[in-house]
Amino acid sequence: MASEGREGEHPSVTLFRQYLRIRTLQPEPDYGAAVAFFEERALQLGLGCQKVEVAPGRVVTVLTWPGTNPKLSSVLLNSHTDVVPVFQEYWSHDPFEAFKDADGLANPTDAFTVFYSERSPWWVRVTSTGKPGHGSRFIEDTAAEKLHKVVSSILAFREKERQRLQSDPQLKEGAVTSVNLTILEGGVAYNVVPATMSASFDFRVAPDVDLKAFEGQLQDWCQAAGEGVTFEFAQKWTEPQVTPTDDSDPWWAAFSGACKDMNLTLEPEIFPAATDSRYLRAVGVPALGFSPMNRTPILLHDHDERLHEAVFLRGVDIYTRLLPALASVPVLPSES
Repeated sequence: MASEGREGEHPSVTLFRQYLRIRTLQPEPDYGAAVAFFEERALQLGLGCQKVEVAPGRVVTVLTWPGTNPKLSSVLLNSHTDVVPVFQEYWSHDPFEAFKDADGLANPTDAFTVFYSERSPWWVRVTSTGKPGHGSRFIEDTAAEKLHKVVSSILAFREKERQRLQSDPQLKEGAVTSVNLTILEGGVAYNVVPATMSASFDFRVAPDVDLKAFEGQLQDWCQAAGEGVTFEFAQKWTEPQVTPTDDSDPWWAAFSGACKDMNLTLEPEIFPAATDSRYLRAVGVPALGFSPMNRTPILLHDHDERLHEAVFLRGVDIYTRLLPALASVPVLPSES
């Protein structure tokens, strides 16, 4: 079942499996092979191909398919080529083998999720300074004590948001703010009380949150812990945008109308993590996150990530209906 191009295999599946075999895993993705793959597709299809090196060794490949009316807006299909590191010992098969078996999937929902916004990633490092000394003494005002207060405050907020999500069936994960303690640093020896300790947090802030007020909450948590407790940002996204999802918006009307014609049930949601869409929305370009993969368990960054062949092929058909609808949106008043 794993052999490429076996008799009866759809050519789109064969091509997809060829792409999956490119080892683009971090921290050293084979971007060159991925770029070459798309260059070959452009040559076969007669599409324009432009390569832009945005950083040393980091190439954005743009394939262009001209429409019949160049006055209309362009439609951009955007995807990354790299993947996170894998732990191969936890996979049933080599993750870069593109193995195919006869099993199907059992997932109760036929609905397709479409993401119209996303949470803002805030990576925060809290540093606590206090009195050092020997590990045998009851030292007052230590860095660890004060850091513990901040950690407790933030984790209490985490639990409050988790309970809010669980208590309201109408809420999806992206509608609340999440936070996880991801790094603890400090200390030099078992018998030495350190003068400095730090904790790093991964916040994903919901788009309806007042960001200035939330930063003020971070300051309050640190101040309440005592003197010498500060925080800094490793990442701070402050331009949350929402793509319209009402029929008065021409892009949403075209997208949802095509889905309705195909009898697809859409579930608009806020994406819980972060994608390139946030950069597009920040410059005024409406963006929708859509992967037509219903009846599929959510296995982002998980072991044995997989997709049923029938779901994949139906997704190809869905896009062949979506693209003409989006490409045919008339010239907008703001563009004339």
